[in-house]
Amino acid sequence: MTEKTGERIKSIIDGADVVLFMKGVPAQPQCGFSAAVVQVLGAFGVKYQAVNVLADPFVREGIKEFSNWPTIPQLYVKGEFVGGCDIVREMAASGELTQLFADKGVEKVEA
Repeated sequence: MTEKTGERIKSIIDGADVVLFMKGVPAQPQCGFSAAVVQVLGAFGVKYQAVNVLADPFVREGIKEFSNWPTIPQLYVKGEFVGGCDIVREMAASGELTQLFADKGVEKVEA
C-alpha cells in the first residue's frame, strides 16, 4: 500500500463515526457478506459512511493491509476496526454491538 492510499483510508475512517468498507453500495450490495452487514447496520439505525471498494482498486487492496484483515466488508467505529461480517453478526446477536455504539456515542438516524 502506498503512503497516499494509507492516508486516504485513514482520512475516510476519521471522517465518520461509522465506516463500512464494502463491495457495492448499501442500496445494491455486490456480495452477500456486504449485504448482511448493511442489514445489521440498518436494523441498528446508525448513520454510517459506506465505501465501495469495487470503485477503487487501491482502497480495495489497501484496506486489507491497513487493518491486517484479509476480507471485505470491514466495519470501523470511531476509528477503531471492529471486524468483518461474521464478527459484526455475532456482536449484534450478543448485544456487544449495541454496547459498542452506546459506549462510542454513535448517533442513530432520525426517523
